[in-house]
Amino acid sequence: MTSNIFVKIQAEKFKIGDVIESLIDNESEKKEVGAIATFFGRVREKDNSKIISDLCLNHYPGMTEKKIREIVNKACKRWSIRGCSVIHRVGKMKPGELIVFVGVTSSHRKEAFNACEFIMDFLKTEAPFWKKEISQDGERWIESRQEDYLAVEEWNSKPT
Repeated sequence: MTSNIFVKIQAEKFKIGDVIESLIDNESEKKEVGAIATFFGRVREKDNSKIISDLCLNHYPGMTEKKIREIVNKACKRWSIRGCSVIHRVGKMKPGELIVFVGVTSSHRKEAFNACEFIMDFLKTEAPFWKKEISQDGERWIESRQEDYLAVEEWNSKPT
């Protein structure tokens, strides 16, 4: 299991270059890292035919970070991960703004890709976040999508 795990929940915007640089900046790991897989999620402007003006994201401080670390630790048990960073924004965000970053380093690309996808799938279904969309039609709480749960079921059915 890797000790290079970084999890942060924040209201502030983040810059792509900064988060990637911090992920790969560990000098002792640079020679061991052959792959870096990243995922950046943005706030969408449309949900079906509705135009979204804002997304409000709430969380349970302390519990959210703990759950994300548990998800990352599960990924570390499945794949040989050298490092992992997860940054998730909370608060009010506009369409187009970055909302989440997941970055994984490993010796080989397949492990990095799989771990990154695994972490993101479990974040969507297990991390304690509450999302509310605001549109011209009013406000609406958003639940995880069925395909997110199916992705988690698929991961859970695979041998570790």
